[in-house]
Amino acid sequence: MATIRQRSGTWQVRVRRLGYPEESKSFTTKAAAQAWARSIESAMDQGTHQAAHQAKDLLLKEILVRYKQEVTPLKRGAKREAEGIDFMTRQKIAEYSMVTLTPAVVAAYRDERLKTVGAGTIIRELSILSGIISHARKEWGVPTSNPCALVRKPATPQGRSRLLTVDEEERLLHELRPIKRRSPWMIPIVALALETAMRRGELLAMQWQHINLESQTVFLPMTKNGTARTVPLSRKAVAILRMLQSSIAGPVFPISHMTMHNCFVHARKRAGIVDLHFHDLRHTATSRLAEKLPNVIELASVTGHRTIQMLKRYYHPKAETMAQKLG
Repeated sequence: MATIRQRSGTWQVRVRRLGYPEESKSFTTKAAAQAWARSIESAMDQGTHQAAHQAKDLLLKEILVRYKQEVTPLKRGAKREAEGIDFMTRQKIAEYSMVTLTPAVVAAYRDERLKTVGAGTIIRELSILSGIISHARKEWGVPTSNPCALVRKPATPQGRSRLLTVDEEERLLHELRPIKRRSPWMIPIVALALETAMRRGELLAMQWQHINLESQTVFLPMTKNGTARTVPLSRKAVAILRMLQSSIAGPVFPISHMTMHNCFVHARKRAGIVDLHFHDLRHTATSRLAEKLPNVIELASVTGHRTIQMLKRYYHPKAETMAQKLG
């Protein structure tokens, strides 16, 4: 039952309901006081009052931190997702409560990020954020709608067809030389990426116990597709691995995703190479492998593509080469 009274020029409201803590608030007008009282009593009738009150004080930052600690470690892409969550936690959007996190706030975050990163990055970030909020609603009982569902996502960018030229490869490897504080792992990582068409995550996840240099293979227990596969290694790839300090077990490349990314970007800039992503090395390697493996089934087996349609996104044959084959 709500009681409203005027005192010292303000309208004071007090709502009492069995099973709920007492709520009180002051307003400058009686109409505002009555409207607030009705909203509180309605929430109590629906059984959402206390939860909504909690959501008002719950920051998005707290949800992000909890999700990173409890849910992210259970995923295959835990490391990369954790880095993305850490980034969002440091942004202004993380300071909003779950009640004030509106579609307009998320849209403003999208527009601000688009000034510095591409559409693909924004789509991934909004997908992560939407997944986190949905989990909080379903599993943790956070009474909030998902604002990401009402926010327009940028248009999905067209698939890239950027290939690394031989000249660019020489310049890039030159700038990756382990001088001063540069990582000694970058040259073999890039060289193996170009030789095997392995994904960045697969390269960083490689373990010595899964490598057989005699049979020229490396076993990947888990890949992006959710399945295991064995990657054949060329003689050049084997030579690269033999040059590294091997051990019985452990990672082949003890370097983090972020460190590897930063080293690659800095080297690319020093080499004067424009518009090149690390993933473009996979495109380049696939096109080079296609010249050795014209059978698309064998090629897909090496690169790890589950469908020919996906393989076509990475295989970029030169028109000049195909013209020579035609005669």
